Amino acid sequence: MDYKFNEISQEQAEKILNWHYEGEYSFYDYKNDEENLVKLMSPRGDIYYMVKKGNEEVGFFCYEIEEDSVEIGLGMKPDLTGRGMGLVFLKAGINFAISKYNPKEITLSVATFNKRAIKVYERAGFESVKTFMQDTNSGRFKFLKMEYEWTK
Repeated sequence: MDYKFNEISQEQAEKILNWHYEGEYSFYDYKNDEENLVKLMSPRGDIYYMVKKGNEEVGFFCYEIEEDSVEIGLGMKPDLTGRGMGLVFLKAGINFAISKYNPKEITLSVATFNKRAIKVYERAGFESVKTFMQDTNSGRFKFLKMEYEWTK
């Protein structure tokens, strides 16, 4: 069964606010990141998409367009993480970005401690570009910027 992408509703955005990830992954709880929280709860246009498989909401993607590039952010529903579904979910998000925005490149940034996600991103074809420090979640954290390029 394929993934379906629809612009996120206010009700869905509010559900995401209550998602809680276990252990070190609680770093990704929306309530911990004021900047992302504001973006999620503001008028979103066609930036945030809820992803469903059948009738089940499985996660979301955020697409920020800058010239010929799309930066993606994503989140899988907490109770679905760590179950081997990440690669297929990510590939669906990449394919959606390519079909909707036709970018030359797709980028993402991930906290360097998140080895589980980095492994999935690399398996999908992302390559590490650089590390950088970012103020977020009431602290300063090291992130890895990754790029995905393909032949059109």
